[in-house]
Amino acid sequence: MIVALHSRLLEGHEHDYDRDHARVPDDLAEAFARHGIRDWRIWRDGLDVFHLVECDDFVASMTAMGEEPANEAWQGVIDRHVKGFSGDGTDFSSWGLRHVFSLSDQTA
Repeated sequence: MIVALHSRLLEGHEHDYDRDHARVPDDLAEAFARHGIRDWRIWRDGLDVFHLVECDDFVASMTAMGEEPANEAWQGVIDRHVKGFSGDGTDFSSWGLRHVFSLSDQTA
């Protein structure tokens, strides 16, 4: 499963957000792997942040991550930069951007 997400930074936090993502903590990466998150890529354009998450089941993974001490610690670091994600709070099923087109699907 691949999920595209959009979040928005607080103004003036761009540099700090990039710096904090230079390397995420190893225990967070290990927790992602345990809960079926194989990759999490991030692009940023100004205050807009776009994420591409490759995982087994996004809702299950994010729900499980909510109970991880490594994720709780990470949120304490990163939340100070983020205005919020597109979606409805902790209803992770509403977070994904609507998929519109895939060239590989069309040409398969």
